[in-house]
Amino acid sequence: MSDFPSKARVVIIGGGVVGCSALYHLAKKGWTDCVLLEKNELTAGSTWHAAGNVPTFSTSWSIMNMQRYSTELYSRLGEEVDYPMNYHQTGSIRLAHTKERMQEFERACSMGRYQGIGMEIWTPEQAKERYPFLETHDLKGVLWDPSDGDIDPAQVTQALAKGARDMGARIIRFCPATGVTQKEDKTWIVHTDKGDIACEFVVNAAGYYAQRVGEWFKPYGGRTVPMMVMSHQYLLTEQIPEIEEHTKKTGKKLPLIRDVDVSYYLRQEKNGYNLGPYEPNCKGHWMTEDDRMPDDFSFQLWSDDLDRIEDIVTDAMERVPLMASSGVSSVINGPIPYAPDGLPLIGPMPGVDNAFEACVFTFGIAQGGGAGKVLAEWIADGQTEWDMWAVDPRRYTDYTDQDYCNKKGMEVYGNEYAMHFPHHEWPAARDKKVSQVHARIKELGGQMGAYNGWERANWFAKDGDDTSEEATHTWGRSGPWQQRIKEECEAVRDGVGVLDLPGFSRFNLDGEGAAEFLRGMITGGLPKAGRMNLVYFSDNRGRILTEMSCIRHGEDHFTLITAGSAQWHDFEILKKALPEGLTLTDRTTDFATMIVTGPKSRELLAGISDADLSLGWLTHQEAAVAGKPAFLARVSFAGELGWEVHCANAHQPEIYEALLAGGAKPFGMYALNALRIEKGYRTWKGDLSTDYSLLEGGLERFVKLDKTQDFPGKAAIQAEKQRGVKKSFVTLIVDAGEADAPYMSCIWKDGEIVGETTSGDWGYRVNASIALGMVRADLAVPGTGLEVEIYGEKCRAVVQKDEPLWDPANARLRA
Repeated sequence: MSDFPSKARVVIIGGGVVGCSALYHLAKKGWTDCVLLEKNELTAGSTWHAAGNVPTFSTSWSIMNMQRYSTELYSRLGEEVDYPMNYHQTGSIRLAHTKERMQEFERACSMGRYQGIGMEIWTPEQAKERYPFLETHDLKGVLWDPSDGDIDPAQVTQALAKGARDMGARIIRFCPATGVTQKEDKTWIVHTDKGDIACEFVVNAAGYYAQRVGEWFKPYGGRTVPMMVMSHQYLLTEQIPEIEEHTKKTGKKLPLIRDVDVSYYLRQEKNGYNLGPYEPNCKGHWMTEDDRMPDDFSFQLWSDDLDRIEDIVTDAMERVPLMASSGVSSVINGPIPYAPDGLPLIGPMPGVDNAFEACVFTFGIAQGGGAGKVLAEWIADGQTEWDMWAVDPRRYTDYTDQDYCNKKGMEVYGNEYAMHFPHHEWPAARDKKVSQVHARIKELGGQMGAYNGWERANWFAKDGDDTSEEATHTWGRSGPWQQRIKEECEAVRDGVGVLDLPGFSRFNLDGEGAAEFLRGMITGGLPKAGRMNLVYFSDNRGRILTEMSCIRHGEDHFTLITAGSAQWHDFEILKKALPEGLTLTDRTTDFATMIVTGPKSRELLAGISDADLSLGWLTHQEAAVAGKPAFLARVSFAGELGWEVHCANAHQPEIYEALLAGGAKPFGMYALNALRIEKGYRTWKGDLSTDYSLLEGGLERFVKLDKTQDFPGKAAIQAEKQRGVKKSFVTLIVDAGEADAPYMSCIWKDGEIVGETTSGDWGYRVNASIALGMVRADLAVPGTGLEVEIYGEKCRAVVQKDEPLWDPANARLRA
């Protein structure tokens, strides 16, 4: 090919809706020297057989943002690129059979309202008026989303492709990529049968082939892409005269129905129906040796398997009896990729320089528009407008083996519309990473949760407590755990507690110049040798990138400890900027960590260790505990006198038993969350995210604008300090009912949304419901009365002083 491009700025591998959207959005940002490679025709993967639904509904803030953007883009795209499209914004009626489902709807409706989506809660009677064929006698209520609808997947893909081409981007069809080579300068060569393309960046947008493409990047630091493939069926009925008559009479299609408690959608397709179930009796494909993924499955389907969905079809016919008047005209049964949590992978490829992922989309049509925007921002700007941790590929680490991916994918698909209750833990593929005292923790009654694959106790049950999965199906704080959390918090308040905390992300940084390197990375100052403090990393907008505990052993010898889930994310921040001569080592799996905290913690440790327990707050030392070498850090996320006890994994069982024998009461993550929120301590990707600047987050004391180092975001923070913040971090006491404020609950003042919560919980030491959040800056005044919307109920809230609710002078912490 004489016109085959030999170089490009970006090469995108995969020509589905997501790949084309990424190309289009890069071109919109002026990156027109980009090439998309497609092994077959555009849409050849999951895109061509997709149903094409475009909802905005989500209980994830970032996913709702992404899907909302897609609807806005699609509504103008045809005219913008001069490519006619069939896009029907019919609205949708989402059905609730239970009180708990209505609470979920209220939460999503509130989030949608904040994002400018006109969602409404309807009565069953209102739904019947809009959809006369619907049976509503057993419904609790309905969520109406006017922006929901459907689009032709091929047309939207071709429209994005046309828009990209018109701006100068290249699309090469019938040209499979065959491999990649990274050069010494970290740029790439992408290999094809038609020639090689040299480029700065590569994007894996290969859909359900993403895992195969991902293998090419393993020599350059990559990992196996965490995914599997599900068989997804939907059926089309024959034409129904009553639907045709209704469409002629009203001039519009029927709204889409989602019966989420039964697990299907039902929408008008021409003058018939499209029924799409997500059946619990689901089936994965390409998971065994005798069912291998073919080299090319373009424009192919599997045979139908209607027995799997018979019960759901019957239920749909009872819900809309008109459907039973027509036969099935066709069944589509095609491959849909699933990540272990059902969300796509969008962002930097873990461990690989200048490579990105935009793949494993379960709802690619709905999310494709927003995904292209997000990916283009990652590549061109190095950061995204909205915090997108929910889809960041680095949210998974080394526990996602294929067994895990297969089991979780099946679980997610079979529970596609399930509610994600705050005290519920999904049971599939557990125990991937356990501490040395895991069996002992469970023997003591530990009810476990998974944190970056690590098993930690959420709470400790006693004999007779209901530990069934069904007991957790509530949005409320009350349940068998409530009394136990209270007891655990009181033990930490009045005595001493111990929390096994495996999976703390832990990095060692050594080498001449390490201190100066860190000073140039963080917003504040470093501790002295023998001390520790919190350090913050900003992006170039002054927004909160991450928080780490910095332990200084010597002039240029540091240990940096960060959130368990931040392991790959935070390691990459340091590694990408690391100068020659410095050594950065991930020691996360080498050590165990136990939090020992409470007013009697010094007394307990004095009896089993040789440590100098008179050393003050934020000090650290090596000592023997229960006769074993350990490292003690004088700090406590619970806000009481306490130490973190770090030790080699092999020594943990003896140390843990000694702590128990000394009177320490085991406590769990739920208690820790209640304790930390009373102190106003922030959590990463809850209260601390790139949606907020450090100044908005109330972290100015961790910023040193007068230091000589030009750390990332310094200029932006200086500018924001001069003009003033628009939002401010606040602690609220809330007159909550049976539930505390979840993440991203709307905060109201005089009928106007003025902010959002970032976390909420009950504080057992102060005996109140607490919310942390962001509000309009002029309202961040102690005593200001506000309202927090919790699952549809507006609850009175009062802004507190800018100090901890519990032990505001930190006297107990420093005792």
